[in-house]
Amino acid sequence: MGTFRAEYESVAVSSRIRLARNLRGYPFPGRLVRDAHAVEQASEIIRNIAGELTSMEEFTLYEMDSVSPETAGYLTEHHLISRDLMRMRTVSAALISKDESISVMINEEDHVREQYFMRGFDLRRAYERISGIDEIISDSVPFAYDPVLGYLTACPTNLGTGLRASVMLFLPAVARRGLLRRIMPTLNRLGLTVRGVYGEGSDAQGDLFQVSNEVTLGVTEEEILFGVEQAVGVLVKAELLERSRMMAEEGLALKDRIFRSLGVLSSCVLLDDKEFARRISDLKLGVALGFFGEEEEGEDRMRELEELYVRLCPGGIRRMRGKDAEGDEDAFRAEYVTRAIGGLHLVRS
Repeated sequence: MGTFRAEYESVAVSSRIRLARNLRGYPFPGRLVRDAHAVEQASEIIRNIAGELTSMEEFTLYEMDSVSPETAGYLTEHHLISRDLMRMRTVSAALISKDESISVMINEEDHVREQYFMRGFDLRRAYERISGIDEIISDSVPFAYDPVLGYLTACPTNLGTGLRASVMLFLPAVARRGLLRRIMPTLNRLGLTVRGVYGEGSDAQGDLFQVSNEVTLGVTEEEILFGVEQAVGVLVKAELLERSRMMAEEGLALKDRIFRSLGVLSSCVLLDDKEFARRISDLKLGVALGFFGEEEEGEDRMRELEELYVRLCPGGIRRMRGKDAEGDEDAFRAEYVTRAIGGLHLVRS
C-alpha cells in the first residue's frame, strides 16, 4: 500500500475524550428529576457551569426543554449530545463551542459530561484540551470525589478517573470479512470494547466503529490512554492487512461493487439513509485503495465523504430543510448527494 493508505488517516476518523463528573452537595441527576426543587437546582447547576465557561471561550448554551427536534437530531448525529440528555430534557442542557470540538452536557446521567472531539488519531492532545476545561469547571464548582473511589458517578462503571477515551474507526474490510468478531473477545478481556457509531447498543452504520475503554476504576488516566492506543494500533494493522487481502482475493468483484456505488450516488433519485451509509462506505474504501486518481488527494477526499455522510443523516437533512419543509427526505438526499459527488470528481483509475 502507498503512503496515504499505509497510515492511520484512512482508518482512524476521529478521537474523543469524555470526563464524567458530579457536583458536591447536589442530588445526582437521576434523583434530581424527582426532587421537589429539581428545576431550581438544575438551573443553578447550569447557570454556574455556563457562567464559568462562557467567560473563557465562545460557547452556545442549548437548554434541552426548548431545543427543536431538528436541532436535537443534528446535535445527536454529530455526537455533541446524547439520547440520554434528551430524555432528561426538563433539567438538562449542553454547552457547545463555536467550532463544535467541545461539548459539555449538563444533567445527563451525571451532572457534567465533558467531551473533546478532534479529527484523526491523537488521544493525548484531546485529553490535554479537555483537562483544561475540567480545571476551569472544578475551580468554580467542587466535584464529588472520594480518596478511594475517585470521582463519584451515577454508574459504578465510571468511578475512578471518570475517563472514557474513544477513537472512531473506519473498518470496512475487518467488519465485512468477519475478523472483528474474532478480535472483540480479546479486547473485552483487556477492559476495552468496540461499539457502533452512536455508542452502546447502536449499529455500525457506514462500517464505523468506536473503540474505547470500559474500566475507569483502579487504573490511571495514562493507563487508559495507552490501552486504547494499543487497541487502535491492532485494529488499524488488521484493517490494512484485510484490505490488501480483499484486493488480492476479490479483485474485479471489489472494484465492481465500489464503482456501482459511485454510479448509484451519481444518478439516484431516491436514497434512504441505510443505503446511503453503505454506498458512502464503498466510496471511502475505494479512495483508501487508490481506485480514484491521485493518492495525494486521498485524505481530502476521505474527509469530504465523511462530512457528506454526517450532513445527510436524517437530523442533518431536517436541519437544512427546516421544520416546515415538504417533500420526501430520500428524494432530497438523492438530489443533494448527486450534486456533491459530481463536485468531488471521483474518476476511475
